[in-house]
Amino acid sequence: MKLLISLLSGLLFGLGLALSGMVDPGRILGFLDVAGAWDPSLAFVMGGALLVFMPGYFLLVKPRSHGLLGDAICTLPAPVLDARLLGGSALFGIGWGMAGICPGPALSLLVSGQPMIGLFVAAMVAGVLLIDRALPWLQQRNQP
Repeated sequence: MKLLISLLSGLLFGLGLALSGMVDPGRILGFLDVAGAWDPSLAFVMGGALLVFMPGYFLLVKPRSHGLLGDAICTLPAPVLDARLLGGSALFGIGWGMAGICPGPALSLLVSGQPMIGLFVAAMVAGVLLIDRALPWLQQRNQP
């Protein structure tokens, strides 16, 4: 059941990205080009998504201690601003700015059959696997 809900959530997210045009790298790059021909459509999509999401979150999700399938809803501590978080954020932002694609739209664009999207997703997966292998080594090295 969890897998089905995850699949439907992902499909709904991908459909929303496609319908809003946010899978088009040109639109994203236009949003990031604040000194040139700025395209505010991404801000409107994000704002509209927040307007739809926030009432449901504050009324239905936040007061609950368990999800609809019975699992406990975990609260996470506030993240620590360390070099790892800042470096990862900067790397994500640089990649997003260079390609105009972030992971969600990249996965949605896989169905387009464009070879460059396949290369982007392959590089993204390789990066995740690389950091997954390197992180334990880096953490062990930084311990006193």
